[in-house]
Amino acid sequence: MIDVAGIIDHTALKADTSKEDIRVLCEEAKVNKFKAVCVNPTHVKYCSELLEDSEVRVATVIGFPLGANTSQTKAFETKDAIAMGAHEVDMVINVGALKDGKFDLVRSDIEAVVVAADKKALVKVIIETALLTDDEKKKACQLAMEAGADFVKTSTGFSTGGATLEDVRLMRSVVGEKLGVKASGGVKDYKTALAMMEAGASRIGTSSGVEIVKG
Repeated sequence: MIDVAGIIDHTALKADTSKEDIRVLCEEAKVNKFKAVCVNPTHVKYCSELLEDSEVRVATVIGFPLGANTSQTKAFETKDAIAMGAHEVDMVINVGALKDGKFDLVRSDIEAVVVAADKKALVKVIIETALLTDDEKKKACQLAMEAGADFVKTSTGFSTGGATLEDVRLMRSVVGEKLGVKASGGVKDYKTALAMMEAGASRIGTSSGVEIVKG
């Protein structure tokens, strides 16, 4: 069995996530040696305290889940999250601007987060594939590369669809080995996780990490 635990972002992003849910999430991440936990910004400090003596990273979300915040707000969120202990930030692009063809705006929006992160945290760019055409997906990946991001990510998990093998392959074909590709949304079992890896995913975002590693 291929070990997928090392590329899993163990995720809890629902609005009703409790402090106890976060404690359990972090314990599961430590026991299973997941790459990171991915939580809303309000839980970053608590996670960083719980995971202080482990190799599990703390990831959080920026401009989540719609991507419709201003660039200044996303930059502030990023700095605040890093100050609280975040090692990685998953930011949502301005989807509406992309669909309007305002590519400079989309690029500068991503750049605002990259600059705010200042190499102190990895920047993953959520392009929300379910809302995009293939051409828009390609363009979003190109803009993320141009803006200096570290990863492109399929989905928030809160829109009309999640990761698909086709989207992961498409994104990997655009970014090559320059960026990581994170498959997120709907990856719930070992077989699907393995297929995502084979399609080109170098990170998997899921709330089903424990079920996945149990195979």
